[in-house]
Amino acid sequence: MGTIKVHEFTTLDGVIDTPLWTMDYEFTDRLSEALGQVTGSCSAILLGRRTYEMFASAWPQRTVEDDPGAPFFNDSPKYVVSTTLTDPGWANSQVLGGYSAEAVRDLKDRVDGGIYVSGSGTLVRALLADGLVDELHLVTYPLAVGTGPRLFPDGGPRTVLSLAGCQDVGSGIAHLVYTPTGT
Repeated sequence: MGTIKVHEFTTLDGVIDTPLWTMDYEFTDRLSEALGQVTGSCSAILLGRRTYEMFASAWPQRTVEDDPGAPFFNDSPKYVVSTTLTDPGWANSQVLGGYSAEAVRDLKDRVDGGIYVSGSGTLVRALLADGLVDELHLVTYPLAVGTGPRLFPDGGPRTVLSLAGCQDVGSGIAHLVYTPTGT
């Protein structure tokens, strides 16, 4: 049975918008290793349509020489939650249809190992609300941007998590790992 491992780049004030602000910080070896451990424990990728389209326009051209993560992103089976995408062009991609907790549970039952989710804020909020996230990896940058979409928006449901790990990955960036508490 698979586990869902979500990775988000976030600011101190919780903004997860397209993280162009990460470019102001060094991408350290420790950060690369932390992300590599997450993807290395996964055998599939689950994305929302917008994130899928961003990834599909960037990753297929990358090789392992460009980025050690390229084989994972290009060779792994990819599942897209979308009601509008019908013909994904990126290799090994399949559209699941609109969000359904049952469809995601079925995917977890079919996949051995971790299922990596990155970005995909709308999808991740739904996964959290339905108790489908097994690990939440927040790569937290030392800045507040004031506005933008947040992982936990105002008026959202109460979400209680347990801290499972905390790592300084350099440049003032923290890799925080949370798991569900069951309460």
